[in-house]
Amino acid sequence: MTYAAAGVDVEAGDRAVELMKESVRAAQRPEVLGGLGGFAGLFDASALTRMRRPVLATSTDGVGTKVAIAQALDRHDTIGFDLVGMVVDDIIVCGAEPLFMTDYIACGKVVPQRIASIVKGIAAACAIVGTALVGGETAEHPGLLGAEDYDVAGAATGVVEHADLLGPQRVQPGDVVLALASSGLHSNGYSLVRRVVADAGWALDRDVLEFGRTLGEELLTPTRVYAADLLSLIRAEGMDVHALSHVTGGGLAANLARVLPADVHATVDRATWTPPPVFTTVQSLGRVPQRDLERTLNMGVGFFAVLPADHVDAAAMHLAARGVDAWPCGRVEAAEDAVPEPAYEVVRGAKGVMGGTVQLVGTYAPA
Repeated sequence: MTYAAAGVDVEAGDRAVELMKESVRAAQRPEVLGGLGGFAGLFDASALTRMRRPVLATSTDGVGTKVAIAQALDRHDTIGFDLVGMVVDDIIVCGAEPLFMTDYIACGKVVPQRIASIVKGIAAACAIVGTALVGGETAEHPGLLGAEDYDVAGAATGVVEHADLLGPQRVQPGDVVLALASSGLHSNGYSLVRRVVADAGWALDRDVLEFGRTLGEELLTPTRVYAADLLSLIRAEGMDVHALSHVTGGGLAANLARVLPADVHATVDRATWTPPPVFTTVQSLGRVPQRDLERTLNMGVGFFAVLPADHVDAAAMHLAARGVDAWPCGRVEAAEDAVPEPAYEVVRGAKGVMGGTVQLVGTYAPA
């Protein structure tokens, strides 16, 4: 009995590494030491000694069941953007610059071209952000995963000066909430979405007029990666950003509440934007209650930024110049002064963080 006979092809793994080398070379920084294939990725941290009080930020995540769409369509070069977005954009929330990232791919069978395609997407997204891809691992798990199955995960590390940390400690009554447009579903809620379209009998190759493309193409739209744009905004001359919120699992209100102090209340007006068709399609096709939809999907908003009212216009213009549509969608006030509208749910915190309260009010603007 050999390892190959047991279902693990070491040579295929080596071929995958060779195929991905060129992509990984595009996702480097001057601080990276050594090359691909070492037991550990090396990053020269001497630059941190010039900081007064460097704080390391770290995050890890996966892509969830969106990988099932990539597998069904046999297209694997976009899923890396979803991974980098989920990991790196969590780091930017505290104002940290993402320095380096590693990835992990588990599969039932190593197909070198497929693994290289996944890593190509990860490296391309890292290059856009300016984050070094310093290493990774591909594991073959025959018997545990099917030959066509795989899952991806990643971890990243960033750094921020302690005095520059963003978060609840900066948020003040009178601040305005700025919404940043998503590119679509991003990488959350796919268990719900997949169930809805399956129960409706919709095939991935179905042309959907509202999308202007097939269902599969819409569902595989890569996650917008915001880190470089938000880092540019934070560092812009005269700009004062108080807090950022990445709208992922948990949806709109809960993720915003996580970055607010306990003594404030934020009101977000749905009428300030129109959700893209994919959200309304999922809602109508599956008869999904709005409350559940907003707790699961981003509804067209990938990030919130909280900043002083007199900085909002400049922030929106700065982001627009970088290709990110942004608009004021809400306001922050002292909790003791807030008068929540009784017709709408008030949400406080999520994932163990008991922050401020958030209320979504009004009705989404019609298309």
